[in-house]
Amino acid sequence: MGVTQPRRTGFLLTLLRRGAPAMATATSDLDDGIADPTPMSALRRMRGMAGPVDPSVQDNLLLRATRYVAMVPLLYRIVAVLGALGEFLAQSGGAGAPAVVVVAVLCVALNLFGLRWLLRTAPFHSDNVARLLLLDVVFTLVAYLVVAASVPASSFTSAMQVPGKELLGGIALLTLALGVQYGVGLLVVSLPLRMVAWWLSSGVFNVKQGFVDLGTMLGVALTATGALVLLGLGTRLALAYGIRNGRLAERARQHRALHDSVLQTLEILALPRKGDPADQLDELRGIARAQALEVRQMIEQAERESAEEAARPLGEKLTALAAEMAREGLRAQLVMAELDEETLDEVRQLAIRDAAREAMRNTLKHAGTDQVVVRVDEREGGIAVVIRDHGTGFDETHRPAGFGISESITARLAEAGGRARVESSPGSGTRVTLWMPR
Repeated sequence: MGVTQPRRTGFLLTLLRRGAPAMATATSDLDDGIADPTPMSALRRMRGMAGPVDPSVQDNLLLRATRYVAMVPLLYRIVAVLGALGEFLAQSGGAGAPAVVVVAVLCVALNLFGLRWLLRTAPFHSDNVARLLLLDVVFTLVAYLVVAASVPASSFTSAMQVPGKELLGGIALLTLALGVQYGVGLLVVSLPLRMVAWWLSSGVFNVKQGFVDLGTMLGVALTATGALVLLGLGTRLALAYGIRNGRLAERARQHRALHDSVLQTLEILALPRKGDPADQLDELRGIARAQALEVRQMIEQAERESAEEAARPLGEKLTALAAEMAREGLRAQLVMAELDEETLDEVRQLAIRDAAREAMRNTLKHAGTDQVVVRVDEREGGIAVVIRDHGTGFDETHRPAGFGISESITARLAEAGGRARVESSPGSGTRVTLWMPR
């Protein structure tokens, strides 16, 4: 049976199809040649940056960082809508002003909520993002029609600038957050929307009105697409540059170690010597013995560090796990009872640590919260680790897809002689109890 190879696709195409979140795949299949300082044509370097990636790769740090791209269109809409409102009030003489003001206030409020949502610390879920973006689009279209129905034809042009700025920002937002096809889709929808808006205001269905701001909307879509491409390719170039420099630094460290030890000894051995050959042989043996001792010490130190890492007590393993999860966006509060560190062997400690990692990742993916409490104490003649969150929870009879309990959590503990229990209900969070006998 053959091994299924991961599907590869071009990074640039992935970026255009999926928007800024596709930058989370930028670390896969990076070629050192991308960051090669040797002068080359810009097109060749860009082809390297746009090369194949594995779409299944998701770097959590990059994925969290891409959220901030959406701040630009949100800030634009706040400023542009307020500016358009001021211009409308100055020109309209009050005709239709209440409806336009209400729509402008709601636009600003919605965008401020979006900014606050982006800056929160809780983990992001694609379903929530899709719902919020759908709400944003629906509100924008409805606001456009409400303003059109509330103002006379004489004030139509200046009044429609208020929801129009919201619409322009929406095209940029969808392009950056979901992909070019979504931004273009909203642009296409806006053409008949403009015609309907003119009909609501004047009673005349004017086809030409649909294309009045087409150039501006195309410009926004192209600008957002260009920004997406430059940001994605620049991110991948920066990652390739950092990885290449890291490898060079590690190689330089190894070269220094060889130069200061083995190479120096070999050069000393190669120097011509005068005197009794027996004395020379004794001297060479002494140098070789000293060098062998130094190399042995280096090897033993590396082995000791590896052994110390494996032999760390359970508390330190869980502390390191909490730090690891913090880098992925989950804040874990660790509460440790006084334990006898000799109560569990290494295999059982690793089983608990790995099961706890999976439970915490489930919290990050499914619970809708970025906080979890991990308690460790002695119970029933063994060690219990309880991972508790106050997130959304779930109905245990309809467990979420991808909630790795049977294989990732229960099976790990069962193999080492332990057991796991998961308790949850909608709105009450989730408690995962890991227990391992002594």
